[in-house]
Amino acid sequence: MNAFGSSKEIRAERLKKMVNEDQIVSTRVYNLVMGAVVLYGLVANAIICTFSDRIVLTLNPLIIIVGYFVLSIVGLLISRKSNNAFVSFLGYNLVCLPLGLVVSLSINYYGGIDSRPVQMAFIYTIAITVIMVLAAIAFPKFFEKIGKALFIGLIAIMIVGIITFFVQGLGYIYSIGVAALFSLYIGYDFYRSQQFAKTVDNAVDCALDIYLDIVNLFLALLRIFGNRN
Repeated sequence: MNAFGSSKEIRAERLKKMVNEDQIVSTRVYNLVMGAVVLYGLVANAIICTFSDRIVLTLNPLIIIVGYFVLSIVGLLISRKSNNAFVSFLGYNLVCLPLGLVVSLSINYYGGIDSRPVQMAFIYTIAITVIMVLAAIAFPKFFEKIGKALFIGLIAIMIVGIITFFVQGLGYIYSIGVAALFSLYIGYDFYRSQQFAKTVDNAVDCALDIYLDIVNLFLALLRIFGNRN
């Protein structure tokens, strides 16, 4: 569920975006906007998961998943190509709101929002996110060097994910690998966000990357604590 393309390609796309001097904001405002957009997506997902139980249960899971992938592709393309913060935010919503239904499916599968696996996954996701952002601030040189390794790891995880559909017993190990990968991606994407021009549009684009990292981490931890493939 990460953004399309390699980290280098995405970075090149954002660096090519036309930026006027009047679009530049302070680092503080830039990071506040990015954090607020990430938080908005996560809160929206929490609300969807809380109140969409009956809706999710009446829909075919395949319809939800296919619908999510179609809308997320459109949303990611809008976010990557747009130079307008409001248009990019529209793309962000096309990703995060349908994804809320997918997350709701997983939460219902593991016993509902009040179940222990969900609560543990939530707590660990918050803790890991904070730790990785602080690590990115403290050790930027480390995160500068791991982009290619993370992209290779992402490809490997996708391949192993397909294999787990056919080979029993790999689900738990696979989930640990996914959790580790997206934990590092949180730190890496935060580090990378600081390398772009400090515009509101770039803040929204980077928020989408970090939001997807956090959701992927949560779902992996949910599988780990739920002890299911």
